[in-house]
Amino acid sequence: MAKDNKPTQKKERVSIIGQIVPATVKELIGRTGFRGEITQVKCLVEEGKDIGRSMRRNVRGVVKIGDVLMLRETEIEARRIKSNVTKGSYS
Repeated sequence: MAKDNKPTQKKERVSIIGQIVPATVKELIGRTGFRGEITQVKCLVEEGKDIGRSMRRNVRGVVKIGDVLMLRETEIEARRIKSNVTKGSYS
């Protein structure tokens, strides 16, 4: 029996997000979120197309100055915290 010569279709994974870029935490700005579970930080991008850019990001979990964040994207920046409330709701 002859073997069928069907064209093989290889599915290539195209990364929508792009590359992951390291950024170092330089400043802790404040706490946000409904219960204060999010920390807003200022970080400095170390690699990629936005190298040297200082940007504001929201981080969930424990974070301190000098930590390295692995960012999926460096185009969107977090909104500035407007309120003087440093943790949680207005109670």
